[in-house]
Amino acid sequence: MAITLISSSFEHGQPIPLRHTGDGVNTSPPLAWSGVPAEARSLALICDDPDAPKKTWVHWVVYALPPTALMLAEGMPTTPTLPDGGKQGTTDFGTVGYGGPAPPKGKPHRYFFKLFALDAEVNLPPGLTKADLLAAMNGHILAAAELVGTYQR
Repeated sequence: MAITLISSSFEHGQPIPLRHTGDGVNTSPPLAWSGVPAEARSLALICDDPDAPKKTWVHWVVYALPPTALMLAEGMPTTPTLPDGGKQGTTDFGTVGYGGPAPPKGKPHRYFFKLFALDAEVNLPPGLTKADLLAAMNGHILAAAELVGTYQR
């Protein structure tokens, strides 16, 4: 069984609502998933924009989520540690927690929300970068899911 990742705010390949962007209130979108393998020990999520100028821009890094978690609610706090013990990393905005789409004017950008089921816990402090998290996850990914939203100014 594969993991599925959805949002009640937007469908795969469709525009992300203004409230979840840097032009709105910049609140994280609600995300829900199913199909996490029984042997998973933790979950991680990365959101990034490969269409950003110069480099893939990181918008959200979340890890150490319990494998029993089924969602991230809309408007997650921008704190290093989440209520369920999950941890948030540092985005390319230089902040911890979700940073919504804020692309330059022009063509639509794609925002990839990627959920990973891991066979190990990520016992590292809050504030990891995407690169740090990818290194910690190396060899531990059991399954993954992806949800893509778009945004254009």
